[in-house]
Amino acid sequence: MPVYLLSDKIVFPSPHLSREDGLLAVGGDLSKKRLLFAYRQGIFPWFSNNEPIMWWSPDPRLVLFPHEIRISKSLKKILKKKVFHITMDMAFDQVITACANIRLENNEETWIVDEMIDAYSRLYRSGLAHSVEAWYNGKLAGGLYGVSLGGCFFGESMFTRISNASKVAFATLVEYLQTALNCNMIDCQVTTKHLIRFGAKEIPRALFLKLLEKSLHAPTKRGKWKFDT
Repeated sequence: MPVYLLSDKIVFPSPHLSREDGLLAVGGDLSKKRLLFAYRQGIFPWFSNNEPIMWWSPDPRLVLFPHEIRISKSLKKILKKKVFHITMDMAFDQVITACANIRLENNEETWIVDEMIDAYSRLYRSGLAHSVEAWYNGKLAGGLYGVSLGGCFFGESMFTRISNASKVAFATLVEYLQTALNCNMIDCQVTTKHLIRFGAKEIPRALFLKLLEKSLHAPTKRGKWKFDT
């Protein structure tokens, strides 16, 4: 399959035209309008420094249905003890920056480049991107961020500086999505063993796109999410 070069027009080729590795198109920009249009089509940006903006729609797609989450016995104990103080949308800038920095500290390549940080920070200010923070002794110990549209949460990245911090943040997020937002699907984008242990599973892209279309019929809860323990 060819890789499509985007123009200034906010359009994408069909996700079904993606290459075998999931790459669909390059170019365009990270404007709020284009990003939201991409997410609604099951497409997301992922690129590193010194690369053009690249747009992906992998097949299969890793998703987690909130009611299918698996919490280990050890994590249940940590949740019960309330080792971490969990908040939402209280430190988005710190979370997204930490997600980028922790990879650089480990000499790993990061896709959370400055351009991406600026773009998702704009979505946060628009009430469409959200963060979950795990605090320990008043310091940010872990967290995650993503985008919420309709009944779907699109997970972007997570980090941890203290063992289990991001796991607690994720488990708390899933509970909140079920109980407060009636969310029916979390798009995990690409497969990781960490998320599979939580109950995420790969599904064909065609099925993902059908489920996404249904999810987007639900209303989007814009603005800051409120959760405090």
